[in-house]
Amino acid sequence: MIEAINLTKRFENKIALDSVNFEIKEGSVYGLVGSNGSGKSTLMRLISGVYTSDGGDILIDGEKPFNNPQLKSKICYLPDTPYFIHQSNINEMAKYYAMLYPTFDWERFEYLSSIFPLNKKARIATMSKGMQRQAALMLCLSVRPKYLLLDEAFDGLDPVMRKVLKSLLAEGVSDGMTAIIASHNLSDLESLCDSVGLLHNGNIVFNEDIDNLKGNVHKVQAVFSMIPDLSVFDELKPMKIEKTGSLIQLVVKGDEKEIKSFLNALVPVFIELVPPSLEEIFVYELEEKGYDFEELLK
Repeated sequence: MIEAINLTKRFENKIALDSVNFEIKEGSVYGLVGSNGSGKSTLMRLISGVYTSDGGDILIDGEKPFNNPQLKSKICYLPDTPYFIHQSNINEMAKYYAMLYPTFDWERFEYLSSIFPLNKKARIATMSKGMQRQAALMLCLSVRPKYLLLDEAFDGLDPVMRKVLKSLLAEGVSDGMTAIIASHNLSDLESLCDSVGLLHNGNIVFNEDIDNLKGNVHKVQAVFSMIPDLSVFDELKPMKIEKTGSLIQLVVKGDEKEIKSFLNALVPVFIELVPPSLEEIFVYELEEKGYDFEELLK
């Protein structure tokens, strides 16, 4: 398990993370989203032991990762810009990873080589951004890490390789791996993550299990022959309400059956509850908290 306790990180006069608290369950996929400069990469570097905190603690299995080689050998961190030894090829980088990680699995490496269409003898510097990302992913997954940290994991990957990566991550998690994925794209995280957190200005604005989010927020579309006064819906405490002609659209938290029962009592011509996307849920939750979601993710 990964646990942040009042975690704080400063760079000169700038506070990158400000007393952040959260937990990431073992054997899960955690999605981390936020605006540029929100603290995502800083948090990743603290978890991987690249940085040490200026206040509070980051604990992995109860231990601090900084200056802890044994714990670091269980963590593989792939930053937004992957590192490769100058003029190296994939085979040479695999030997380098095998020196760093005792869990490096050569059989796994060969298997992944059959999935990622890359020339292992070609210099990585000559490859495209997407191909370099694939090479780095191949190396990290060959480590079979207990904790895999991916910063903008899907950046530069085509739709096919995105699907392949999601499948490989799900396979790794089923074997006990914990993955943390930082991304600007919520659609990439929606079908993959167990829980998700939103960072803004060094603070965790939102941290929740995806199933809880989706099961508790509903988009409602209802058509009425006689339009009721919108105040009638106050009992539902809608997060959002709009009226277009005879159509009433609401975003409501709560039990689906109870919501339907309330609305049916108003005798609608038509009623439909539509599950919102993860991005829509974040928009509604943040607007309710007074945040401008579009501004957060600029």
